[in-house]
Amino acid sequence: MAALNAQASRGDDPLGAYDYQLPGHLVAQRPAGRRVRSRLLVLPRQGGELVHARVTDLVGLLSPGDLLVLNDTEVVPARLWARKPSGGRVEMLLLAPAHPLREEQGGQVHEALLRSHRPLAEGQELILEGEPPLTLRVLERGARGRGLVWLPGRALDIARQRGQVPLPPYIKRPQGPTAEDLRRYQTVYAARAGAVAAPTAGLHFSPELLAALAKRGVETARLTLHVGYGTFAEPAPEDLLAGRLHAEWVEVPDQTSRAVARAKARGGRVVAVGTTSLRALEWRPGPGGVPRPGAGWCDLLVAPGFKFQVADGILTNFHLPRTTLLMLVSALGGRERVLAAYAEAVKMNYRFYSFGDAMLIF
Repeated sequence: MAALNAQASRGDDPLGAYDYQLPGHLVAQRPAGRRVRSRLLVLPRQGGELVHARVTDLVGLLSPGDLLVLNDTEVVPARLWARKPSGGRVEMLLLAPAHPLREEQGGQVHEALLRSHRPLAEGQELILEGEPPLTLRVLERGARGRGLVWLPGRALDIARQRGQVPLPPYIKRPQGPTAEDLRRYQTVYAARAGAVAAPTAGLHFSPELLAALAKRGVETARLTLHVGYGTFAEPAPEDLLAGRLHAEWVEVPDQTSRAVARAKARGGRVVAVGTTSLRALEWRPGPGGVPRPGAGWCDLLVAPGFKFQVADGILTNFHLPRTTLLMLVSALGGRERVLAAYAEAVKMNYRFYSFGDAMLIF
């Protein structure tokens, strides 16, 4: 990340180099009618022309022996609503619903984003909406809306019973998320609850496409990165300089490590499905570009200058400007080439962001 550190040391705006203009009508408000019918823009890493395709064309674009690595995290309906004793409404987003900070007084303490018309006081009690009434307590208030809350029970259970799917703010739902949103803002292979946002590149896969890829001889492997708010929030300048993000929980199974080793031994490409899968693969690389199995908190920031040891390519959605996600994609494809590809996607009316189209770089 030498380029990023050089920018930061000069006092420049590192994220300013990852800005672009996007017409509002290209922000996808609904997913494609069928997951696999999304468009796919292919950007070869070593030069060559852009290719306009569909996600179904992955069967031909990938070769026998290649390995697709999927993030099997499951999105939790982690947006909860509560009321103050005075009646004022409070929005709360649990930031790591599968991982309480501690158990306390028969409940759990969690980090959350808290939004209310007036500031909340430490020690203030709130009543969660839904039945039966449940009382939570604000323990601490921090910067950027973050705080610590005590919940009377398991956060995952409470969220499943009372929560809403945490759609990004650029997806407009005046009446709130729908049952269809809950289904489509989830990969078909989601298995481990803990994310507060979907690993959106995986939203393009159907069981039929996965079966076709397997028939083609493309292997798949799974790992888990519970997508948190830090993936999308603009990081503090000191975090950018230090090369870190808000930490997210990662688990790389031994069988996934072995699958990467097999792919590399046979000359296949390791293609991460999404930025989260790529970060998990590169989190703890071992000899020969094989990720070490294990679990823990990952705060890895991938930016231009990063030395990739595991991943050969990525399938990813089109990301917001001025984000570490676009920075990561630029580390793999080159900033100027990626931004030129984004300009072409705008010209060709691709659909952007979570429910939008996809891009393949390898």
